[in-house]
Amino acid sequence: MSTEQFAAVAEAEQLPKRMRWFDGFALAMTMPAALIATLGASIAGLGGWGAAVLWAISMVISLGVNWLYTELATMFPNSSGGIAHYAAEAWKSRAPWVAPLAGVGYWLPWGTNLATYGAVTGALVQAQWFPEQTWELAFGPITLSLPIVIGLGVIVFMYLINLVGVRMTMSFVYVTAAILMIPLFVFIVFPLFRADWAPLDLTWNLHGLEGLHTAVVWLYIMAWTTFGIEVCATFAPEYRDSVKDTSKAIKASVLFCLGVFFVVPLTLGGYAGEAAIAEDPATFFVASFASLVGGASDVMVLCLIASLLLIMTTSVADASRVLFNMGKERVTVPALGVLNRRGVPVRALTVMLVLNIVILVVLQNPLAIIVTGNLGYILTHLLAVSGFFLLRRDRPDAVRPVRLPNFFVPLSIMLSVVLVIILVVGATGFSVTGYGGFLELGIALGLLLLGIVIWWLVQSSARAHAAAPPPASEDPSSTSTSEGERP
Repeated sequence: MSTEQFAAVAEAEQLPKRMRWFDGFALAMTMPAALIATLGASIAGLGGWGAAVLWAISMVISLGVNWLYTELATMFPNSSGGIAHYAAEAWKSRAPWVAPLAGVGYWLPWGTNLATYGAVTGALVQAQWFPEQTWELAFGPITLSLPIVIGLGVIVFMYLINLVGVRMTMSFVYVTAAILMIPLFVFIVFPLFRADWAPLDLTWNLHGLEGLHTAVVWLYIMAWTTFGIEVCATFAPEYRDSVKDTSKAIKASVLFCLGVFFVVPLTLGGYAGEAAIAEDPATFFVASFASLVGGASDVMVLCLIASLLLIMTTSVADASRVLFNMGKERVTVPALGVLNRRGVPVRALTVMLVLNIVILVVLQNPLAIIVTGNLGYILTHLLAVSGFFLLRRDRPDAVRPVRLPNFFVPLSIMLSVVLVIILVVGATGFSVTGYGGFLELGIALGLLLLGIVIWWLVQSSARAHAAAPPPASEDPSSTSTSEGERP
């Protein structure tokens, strides 16, 4: 292969550098929108004040974790694998199987978000416009309802949007992120001027050791929503300045979300009331909109749905790039590490399409889908955060365009311990919240194991191919040194 051909192939395998830091910030607005799926359930289970404090604690943990990623992202500016790649790099000399474990663990929650928020979208549409449509169709063990059918339609729509390319995707992200600001403004500001806003009526339902156990389980569930700011790091190779843009995007996103996650439970929770939220934690937003803005509730629900589309757009873009990177690095099936002529990882997108359809039809409940993915997600964060310490020790002289102060090393160890506690307690106890159980835990463990098996098969095939003797018909002169050269 000539130098020109090699350069052309390398260029075809690289994601185009077209984004700026504010593009990453817009993608991270996924997280305030993601609050929709879990806010009601958290207030119902923890009380308004319990939910607000725990969301803030989860976000503070996320602040420390994501600050570490500003250094790691700039160490590997050409990787689209995000935190899964950082974990693989840090652990590969000790445990090479961490690469598929972290890759699948990270990809699963992002990759199943179409199912999660497709289900939420279907529930909102039914509650606002078709409350009488409660029909169900049974096909053996599978049951379809209006929200599920709508969710399936949304999954296919988001797949088609992402096939077009990154610029079309970013245009869609900016539109939906701007629309998200409307319901956020209503949630945060409007209740403050209503006489029936009663934050002092909110309760604290965390008492004693049982309350502490419940709090840790909820931190497990909340981690998906608060830790997701790291999506900014996944797009590092697509920023025009991978170093500066990645760091700016992460820091701006963390600080914005820290404020939103603490305030919304108090303002909206104090207005809607814990009793009303507990009665319908998934769609209580609909009644709140109707009360706050009157006849404009249809518009507000449409804005809410647009924000859910933002989550799904970001999730598809993020997860498909991670799966593409895994294929390119031969962590999974190499055929997935291919881009089409628009620079889109279409094969990775298609795998996600099939997975989300299956997950939505089987699990159906949004929180059940979230807790399924969280096992691998928190494990990947644990491996990446501990990897910060390992990389500082193993590669002290590596190029670090952003080098954090030395106190971040013991901080990474402390955060690793916190993540271990959240992972162990949460994965073995999330049934106390009423969401998830052995089925969800089994699916998560099965997919993580499958990822390791596929990696082992790919690596075994590569070793066998490398060890195979050359074909007998091969011309020996093609491998010999040219005249006058010495080996």
